[in-house]
Amino acid sequence: MKINMSRSVLISFLIAALGVAGCKQKDVSLANERLQLQWKQEADGWHATGVQVRVGGAWQEVGKPEGSYTLLYSAQKPDSTPTVFKTNTGVPFPEPVYRYQQGFWKDATSPVSLNTAGEAVTGFPSDVKADGKRLVFTVDNAWASITASWALDERFPNDVVVELQCIVKKAGYYSFATPTLATVPEGDMAWATVPGYFQGDSIQPDFVRAYAYGQGVPALPVIYRERCASTLAAIVDTKQSVSLAVIPRPGLGRDPWAHDHITHEDWHIGLSHRNRAGALSPSLYYPVLGQKPSRLQAGDTVKFAFRYSLRHGTWYDQVKHTANDIYQFKETLTLRQNKQSLTHRIEAMYRYLTDTKTSMWHVESFEGRQIGGQSYLGGVVGSQGDAIKNSDYGAMWMLARATGDASLQKNVLPYALNFKLAQQQTTPGFFQGAAMGQYYLAKRKVFVEEWGEFVEPVSLTYYTMLDDGNILLFEPNHKVLLERLRLGAELLLKWQQPDGSWKVAYDQHTKEPLFRDIDDLRPTFYGLIVAHRILKDPKYLAAAEKGAAWFIRQGVEKGHFIGVCGDARYAPDFATAQSAQALLDLYDITGKKEYLEAALKTARIYTTSIYTHPISSRQPKTVYGTPREDWEISQAGLSFEHGGIMGSAQRQGPIQLASHAGLFVRAFQLTQDSLFIDMARAAAIGRDAFVDSATSVASYYWYAMNKGAGPYPHHAWWQVGWITDYLLAEVQLRSAGDITFPRGFVTPKVGPHQSYGFAPGTIHGDLADLVIRPGLIVCDNPSVEYITAYSASKNRLFVILLNDQPTAVHAPVAIHVDKWRPGVRVKAITAVPGGQSVANGPTVNVSLSPYGLAVYALDLQ
Repeated sequence: MKINMSRSVLISFLIAALGVAGCKQKDVSLANERLQLQWKQEADGWHATGVQVRVGGAWQEVGKPEGSYTLLYSAQKPDSTPTVFKTNTGVPFPEPVYRYQQGFWKDATSPVSLNTAGEAVTGFPSDVKADGKRLVFTVDNAWASITASWALDERFPNDVVVELQCIVKKAGYYSFATPTLATVPEGDMAWATVPGYFQGDSIQPDFVRAYAYGQGVPALPVIYRERCASTLAAIVDTKQSVSLAVIPRPGLGRDPWAHDHITHEDWHIGLSHRNRAGALSPSLYYPVLGQKPSRLQAGDTVKFAFRYSLRHGTWYDQVKHTANDIYQFKETLTLRQNKQSLTHRIEAMYRYLTDTKTSMWHVESFEGRQIGGQSYLGGVVGSQGDAIKNSDYGAMWMLARATGDASLQKNVLPYALNFKLAQQQTTPGFFQGAAMGQYYLAKRKVFVEEWGEFVEPVSLTYYTMLDDGNILLFEPNHKVLLERLRLGAELLLKWQQPDGSWKVAYDQHTKEPLFRDIDDLRPTFYGLIVAHRILKDPKYLAAAEKGAAWFIRQGVEKGHFIGVCGDARYAPDFATAQSAQALLDLYDITGKKEYLEAALKTARIYTTSIYTHPISSRQPKTVYGTPREDWEISQAGLSFEHGGIMGSAQRQGPIQLASHAGLFVRAFQLTQDSLFIDMARAAAIGRDAFVDSATSVASYYWYAMNKGAGPYPHHAWWQVGWITDYLLAEVQLRSAGDITFPRGFVTPKVGPHQSYGFAPGTIHGDLADLVIRPGLIVCDNPSVEYITAYSASKNRLFVILLNDQPTAVHAPVAIHVDKWRPGVRVKAITAVPGGQSVANGPTVNVSLSPYGLAVYALDLQ
């Protein structure tokens, strides 16, 4: 409904001045310059009759106003028997081999989660009273007496704050839903999401794809747990560019670590995109039916508060509003303090990785080759504790070159290269050119995939194209690798479908496609980008663009993705962030804006894989016997391995491998959207509570805290890789592009961070190679990062310093060039740019502005 502008403005100001007004005896309303809400008394109670948001110079109706209240009641604890659902190929889901998902799926398909448990009691308020600037509605029935106080938020004029007080009248289990302010017809929906669980532009009739994979909007009114809701909101957008969200008051959701023990799996609130009747209407449920707080006696009282946010905008605007304005996500950065700089961690992990004992490095014989890899003690089908694996080949070659370490160059790289060559099938046939598996089982002497005997086209992209490509950036004339890369590229071309897509996997024995119930919504096309960049053949670029076009149509535009973790049956994961970087790389090659737009849309979707709650604080806690403050172990800022119904975040929480951090810095540089840079820094800075003090290797899963690499020693390479990518992205951002280092290819498989060190960077016009040497730079302030690079043509060492803090820092920085090159002396140290001489001794006193950058040039003799 649109209202005449001049009349509506006058009405709005009059109502705002009065706070609450009754237009007639049987009409009440709340209004300000952004919102107009109206209720009218009908025969069965007070109904919402108008919900309008200002869009430009007019008022836009939001859906269909309703105003009903619902409670759920069960005299006995609700049944937990799950419902069986099948894939679109008729197979009960998930198959028994996916043992990690069985319990999650049973819980998620129980009556409470499916929102079929208990008796639903729905009605309209019988009374309403004005109380200052508030309206107080009363709902009374045989089960409870409910009072609901509604008030416009003076800080955020697009929000309405609602406080519910519910006094129950008989014993049993209760859950109180947020009132249905308005419903959105399905044909009028533009997008809907419960961040962390699903998103999409249409209703998904395939329940497994909607619920397990988050591909589209579930048709059922399912209730989601807050433990994998990355941002605590349920959101529906309309085709009139209006977004409606419901947001719980901070503190209502579970604290993942309450006082001295893990409470991540507690279920305090339920979130849904629909009301109990199945209409599209963002909803919360508190307490959750059947959970401990829901058992009540007659006379017990339940109180909770939430807000509706209605705005001209999209779901992404609601995510930013919820995160920053309500859950103070941006303010978490003011709490974050390092105990160890990220660059110092790289130096310490370098020592860890060159120690064969701590890194669990093995050399095995395979078909006449000596192949090297690190132990992998996680789950692999067929493993007897004998699986080995390599991770970040770009980081391996970078560290070997930047350190000049002979032990890496002689004792690691050749055997890691042999592992790569052995991994690829060269025998003519259907799989010629494919990577036959991520893991090598030493006892059986066979390469295997993580969770079955099949071969994936995306694994060909990962473990042939990306790894070979990153090595070839360092060794561009390696004839064997060049041929292997071409072999892989030709197989990707052969396997590409006419529409540009690929199959998810092929059975190793029958060669028939597997996982026919889902599409390969992953960046498989990236392998052809690598082939084009290295081999310069235009047909590879054409095929990459064809694959990207299909991926954008079927994935990005719809919000549909799958992941790359076989043990999670490809639940969406960090491959989504990797897809964003793949599209950015394609944009860099072609200059076509559609790739840039798709990359940024994908990156925005990936923000829903980052926790933005609970609010971080200095509250004292005890973690496995160690005193900590809450902010030290905060989930806010950390990403999922995989969230959703089936993901590891359901039990283990988020992860420390912040591979997305560099991508998000680049996204900020392109958009100036502060959520990207805040998320990058929140993931990277002040995470020492998760770092093993002996090795400086972070744990993988949040719940492990500081137990180190554990069964995943190869993760240290990924940590070196993502930290380097993040820091060099920050350098490029803060120098406004005056300092850049060439980026290689993304790494398999944990996300979008890219390789460096294969070519000189440019530092204010000078070419310089990365240098990593422990002891070269010494700084006692752990908030100061340092990067060093050497210009051979000018015999000049550059020292790049970054401040990790939002406040200014001052610190002495000692530069010991003799630790890098014994006998070398410093002629002068000058600030760059500007050329001002600052010292000629070993120490520079540095002052860095908030998130500042300083560069010094050391001329040597």
